[in-house]
Amino acid sequence: MNKFLFKQVDNIGLVLFRVVFGLLIATEAIGAVFSGWLRRTLVDTPFTFNFIGFDFLQYLQGDLLYYYFAIMAIFGIFVMLGYKYRFSMVAYAIMWTCVYLMQKSSYNNHYYLMMLLCWIMALLPANRWFSLDAKINPKLKNPAMSHWVLIVLILQVWIVYTYASVAKLYPDWLNGSMTALLMEGKSDYWIIGSILQKTWVHWTIAYTGIFFDLLIVPLMLWKRTRLLGFIISIFFHLFNSFIFHIGIFPYMSIAFALFFFSPEILQKRFLPKKKLYTGNDVIIPKHKNLIIGVFSVYFLFQIGLPLRHWFLKDDVLWTEEGHRLSWRMMLRAKSGSLVVWVKDKKTGKKSYYNYGTMLGRKQKAAVTTKPDLMWQLAQKIKTVEAEKGNDVAVYMESKISVNDGPYHPFIDANVDLASQIWHPFKHSEWILPSPEDYNEKPDKE
Repeated sequence: MNKFLFKQVDNIGLVLFRVVFGLLIATEAIGAVFSGWLRRTLVDTPFTFNFIGFDFLQYLQGDLLYYYFAIMAIFGIFVMLGYKYRFSMVAYAIMWTCVYLMQKSSYNNHYYLMMLLCWIMALLPANRWFSLDAKINPKLKNPAMSHWVLIVLILQVWIVYTYASVAKLYPDWLNGSMTALLMEGKSDYWIIGSILQKTWVHWTIAYTGIFFDLLIVPLMLWKRTRLLGFIISIFFHLFNSFIFHIGIFPYMSIAFALFFFSPEILQKRFLPKKKLYTGNDVIIPKHKNLIIGVFSVYFLFQIGLPLRHWFLKDDVLWTEEGHRLSWRMMLRAKSGSLVVWVKDKKTGKKSYYNYGTMLGRKQKAAVTTKPDLMWQLAQKIKTVEAEKGNDVAVYMESKISVNDGPYHPFIDANVDLASQIWHPFKHSEWILPSPEDYNEKPDKE
């Protein structure tokens, strides 16, 4: 075990990934500002749906966030250059974690993966070569790293892809109807828009997604299929980038290939002046048990969290419980309607509540389909009314459609959501049971 984990290997893959990763996280911060994402999602909205328990992050809203993201971009550039690397990577990890936790209405799996990678990279010796830190302090320079570093990175990637593949094994994905829905909004794309509406394209995308996610890591691990896997990976991720516009995620995924190619190939292509490590040293660190313990616990959580919805009542496609943090990527399309009523507990008077003034456009769309957001909205309404001296109960009438299926009632309209307690690992009984036909498609004339 010691030899397997602590054998020294060349660190060129980690060094190159640091450069690419630093560039990408800096781009993510800059892009959030110039694309308008930051303004739409966090600046112009009076209230965001933060992860439950992190309400204090609401104080980070407003124009101050432009400076916040500018500082993140600077830290990203420092990571790329390997300048004050450890401090810069930890600082970016903290700041991005806050961004991730302060809103759920614009949820994206790559935000979660980026957060995990930021914290992992903060623990790794990625500045030992081709960095300003190593140039300023030559004693830091080292062409090698422990084998466990490579194992941690590959295992994280493998978990992401494997769960993404398994999650697609449900009827609406297997019959191509979900990919057909995804492509409906792409019909106006230049040249390929009409092609994307073809049935054979929907089936191709559906099964390519399943097999790519399942097999790409094994293909990259085996030397004989590595180049083929890399070529497929480039095509797959560039297609996703062009069709779905999902930010840095496709390019970060392509960069994962740096963990698989041999140091000799990477040196020849990217860093011809780098000294390659060719020794067979096994260096056991002082904190060996701490390293093994921390990553063992970490990966137990990474393997366990995506499975939690199997232990909750009803179908995750209906309830959304256990959907986040589970690598369930682009699996379903939902739409819904929501009407909110408040009842004055003193007078018993029940009246319609216009919650739209409290939310931005993204929040209005997200709250109609997600139960935790509905619960948070109820708590917010109760707080706002309490500040006016009113003690109210909050009731919601909600209907949702899953994957273009029929609309069905979603929330028990007789339950005061403002009085409910949120249990993150327990089914909320005020979510109505899923109807048998909730995702059946209506006949089209």
